[in-house]
Amino acid sequence: MLKRLLRKELLETIRAVHAGQKRLLPEVATELAEHATDDALSEREIEVLRLISGGNANKEIAAPLSITEETVKGHVKNILAKLDANDRTHAVTIGLKRGIIDL
Repeated sequence: MLKRLLRKELLETIRAVHAGQKRLLPEVATELAEHATDDALSEREIEVLRLISGGNANKEIAAPLSITEETVKGHVKNILAKLDANDRTHAVTIGLKRGIIDL
């Protein structure tokens, strides 16, 4: 459901779901379909992305994960490629939007 949903549509959707039906708005279905074939991030890449979202540098990410900075750089490279992100900030924005991470 989208935040901009009208009250009438919201009530209809709630009633339909309560009755056991499934509802998916066309806009949401389109967004999901666009990312259906995306490569999923590994658990470690998600951990790295969470630490990136906290504003941590590679050195600060490496320490709590007990990995090297070079390994962090590799994970960041994979994250950017998998999310088709331009930079770390863009990757965090995409991760938040897609529900991969939360703040």
